[in-house]
Amino acid sequence: MTIKIGDRLPEGSLSEFIEVESEGCSLGPNTFNVSDLVKGKKIAIFGLPGAYTPTCSAKHVPGYIQHADALKAKGVDEIWCISVNDAFVMGAWGRDQKATGTVRMMADGNAAFSKALGLDADFSKVGMGTRSQRYSMLVEDGVVKQLNVEQPGKFEVSNAETLVGQLG
Repeated sequence: MTIKIGDRLPEGSLSEFIEVESEGCSLGPNTFNVSDLVKGKKIAIFGLPGAYTPTCSAKHVPGYIQHADALKAKGVDEIWCISVNDAFVMGAWGRDQKATGTVRMMADGNAAFSKALGLDADFSKVGMGTRSQRYSMLVEDGVVKQLNVEQPGKFEVSNAETLVGQLG
């Protein structure tokens, strides 16, 4: 079953490649419990099929970087990009996209979180296996307040501009 507005995010974990060691976070991949990360925060989350793929690299991630200030001005504490890639790939892609410090590049390496959301997709026909659908959502204290899921092959409703507009 696909998550919907009003639902609480499922239990799960995501990994992030940490560039600078800090208290509680070592250099390299770190795994985080999603319910701990969302507690008491407003988070803009967007999911996409894969790092370095054309639409994801040319439009989806750059749009959230470009509109980060507008999202923060509307009360968003963090912006996450979730993709079915490993933390090393997500870290490298984040550096390539100049997302560091703006968008948290969260790895869902085995698609477990995407499956728990009901937002996984089968990309086997193009050699990519199980991936994430393209979507965006606004989550407040772990509860979905907005949800925009793309039709396969489309990029019309999960962009940053749409989410900014929904935050009115």
